[in-house]
Amino acid sequence: MKIGDVEVRDDVFNVKVKKHVLWEVVKWQLAKRRQGTHSTKTRGEIAYSGRKILPQKGTGNARHGERGVNIFVGGGVAHGPKPRDYEYPLPKKVRKLGLKMALSDRAQKNAVIFIDKLELGNEPKTKNALKFLKELGVDKEKVLLVVPEKNEVVYKSFRNLPNVKVILPEGLNVYDVLWANKLVIHKDTLERIYRKVEA
Repeated sequence: MKIGDVEVRDDVFNVKVKKHVLWEVVKWQLAKRRQGTHSTKTRGEIAYSGRKILPQKGTGNARHGERGVNIFVGGGVAHGPKPRDYEYPLPKKVRKLGLKMALSDRAQKNAVIFIDKLELGNEPKTKNALKFLKELGVDKEKVLLVVPEKNEVVYKSFRNLPNVKVILPEGLNVYDVLWANKLVIHKDTLERIYRKVEA
């Protein structure tokens, strides 16, 4: 398969896309990111005495025990959230297949652009980054830029643009690929992308 003038592998950029696999991988990715630090106090953790607040009989009021139960304002929470880890295992085969499908989805929608150089001058300038995007015709799109190396000028030039993400091929993932309307890939990263989906 060819994208522009670049010959790419069919088993990476032209596989059949199954939405359910993509959904599984994205759900897994977002679950891994969750902080899970939410916490509520149960009736056992509330700073109230365990004393019975009124006599069992004779007052005409409903029967109550201690002040910290969940039916009172300021009482504990019944079955509330506690700190937990939302991460769960997803088979490596599914994760790799998901990435191939995400790349294939963008390739089949003509949303992949290959570049052979990325020159933005000697110092970081957002103006140069915008000029580069305009030359590619993607300045109004959400762009995922895959670069061969960590370059401070490149990272800082694009840092102020909310619709652009810059990553190395090793960091390529399903969520970011699907987030982007256009995938701009440096030709030098292609072999590393193949290694990523095979690892």
